[in-house]
Amino acid sequence: MKDNREAQKVMSMTGFAAVQGSFESWTWSADIRAVNGRSLDLRLRLPDVEGLEAELRKHLLSRLGRGNVTVQLKLTQDAAAAGITLNGAALDGAIEVLKSVDQAARAAGLELAALRASDIAAMRGVVEVSDGDEGDRAGLKKALLDSLGEALDAFVADRAREGAALAKIISGQIAQIESLIQSAVAAVGDREVAQKAAMERALAKLMDTSDLADPARLQQELALVAVKTDVTEELDRLAAHVEAAHELLGTDGPVGRKLDFLMQEFNREANTLCSKAQSSALTAIGLDLKTVIDQMREQVQNIE
Repeated sequence: MKDNREAQKVMSMTGFAAVQGSFESWTWSADIRAVNGRSLDLRLRLPDVEGLEAELRKHLLSRLGRGNVTVQLKLTQDAAAAGITLNGAALDGAIEVLKSVDQAARAAGLELAALRASDIAAMRGVVEVSDGDEGDRAGLKKALLDSLGEALDAFVADRAREGAALAKIISGQIAQIESLIQSAVAAVGDREVAQKAAMERALAKLMDTSDLADPARLQQELALVAVKTDVTEELDRLAAHVEAAHELLGTDGPVGRKLDFLMQEFNREANTLCSKAQSSALTAIGLDLKTVIDQMREQVQNIE
C-alpha cells in the first residue's frame, strides 16, 4: 500500500468508499465508511491474514485525523482450492434415502418439513473437506493491502469533496457574521447618540427638580453606565474570531477541534453583546449573530 497522502484543506469526517478484487483463488469486497467522532476510532473487521491488520492500521493512522471509521473486508476462496468437494454418489444416495423417508411419512399420515440444500449438504459424506491450497499468502496480503489502499484513496477523496462543500457553507456564514458586525458597529453609533441625548435630558430633569443633586456625582454615574454598556471589546473580539476562522479554513490538516472551540468564543461574545445592548436594534443584531453562529457550529461538527 502506497502512502498517497497530500496536503488537504477542510476535510469532512464522514465518507464512504468500496472496492472489489481477486488474487489466485481468492476474491474479496471491502468498504470504508466513517461518521463523526470526537477522536479517531478505528473498527477493523478483517479476515485472518497474518500482518494485514497491523499494516492497514498504520496506513489509516497516517491518513486520518478524526472520526469513527469502520473498515470491512469479506474474503472468500474458490471451493475447490479450499479443499471443498461434492461427493456425487453420496448426494444421490442421500436424496434416495430422503425420498424413502418422505414416502413412509406420507403413508403414516405425516408431512415432513421442507428441506434446504444446506440440510442435505450437512449430511455425512455429501460434502468432503480436505486440506485446501493456502496459495501465496504473502502475495494475498500485498494484493489486499493494495486494494484497501485504493479504497482509502477514494475514501479520503470523498471526505475532501464533502469538506470543500462544508468550507463553502462555513465561508458564507463567516461572511454573514462579518456583515452583522458592521451593522452592530453602526447600531452602536446610533445608540450612543440616543443614549447621550437621554442622559442629558435625565440630568437636566434631576438638576431642575432636586437641590441635592451633585452634578459631578451624576456625571460619574452616567459615565459608569456608559462603560457598562460599551461593546467595543466584544465587537473587536468578534472581528478577531472572524479572522481566525478564515485562517483555520485555509490551514492544512485537521482543524475541526479548533473551529469548535472558536464557535464557543463566538457565542460568548454574542451573548455578552446581547446582554449589554441597551438597544432594540443592537439586540436584534446580537440575536441574528447567535443564530448564524449556531448554524455554523452545526457544520463545524462535521469537520475532521
